[in-house]
Amino acid sequence: MIYGDSLSSAYGIAQARGWVALLEARLERERLDYNVVNASISGETTSGGLARMQKVLAQHRPAVVVLALGGNDGLRGLPVEAMKSNLSSMIALAHKAGARVLVAGVKLPPNYGPSYTRSFEAAFGQVARKHGATLLAFLLEGVADNDALFQNDRLHPNEAAQPIILDSVWGALRPLLAPAGKRRGA
Repeated sequence: MIYGDSLSSAYGIAQARGWVALLEARLERERLDYNVVNASISGETTSGGLARMQKVLAQHRPAVVVLALGGNDGLRGLPVEAMKSNLSSMIALAHKAGARVLVAGVKLPPNYGPSYTRSFEAAFGQVARKHGATLLAFLLEGVADNDALFQNDRLHPNEAAQPIILDSVWGALRPLLAPAGKRRGA
């Protein structure tokens, strides 16, 4: 289950071209028997994600959760400690439901100030280590520094960026997946 915001919900591009749909195709090619659920909502904050997490976990019963929230918290300048608390609670809920968790971090533009930016970016690793989750330090690795990979808003990756995002996610996600024929949930 992908649990994110607009970076995972294929904002501004066709759903079938987003990295989550590409993930589903890769799982099929690799003969890994998983169903992919994209429970991402554009604009979602960690507070909103936490509010709906139990219901979504109960509905989908995922074996793995890719937790890709926090970017909107940062863009809104919300307190980093609140974001960390929300992420921690979501990881704990996912673990309690039997899911393995991959935390996908994001980075902010430098205009948020060095102190806030450093604290924000470090939060993902701190939370992942604290709860024994796997960390992908930066969801947009290989994308963020290339303007040609963004839509006109310079916030949302375009279609050409989606395979790059998938490759980044795949490197961290693959070790969490059971071998072919040993599927354990969605």
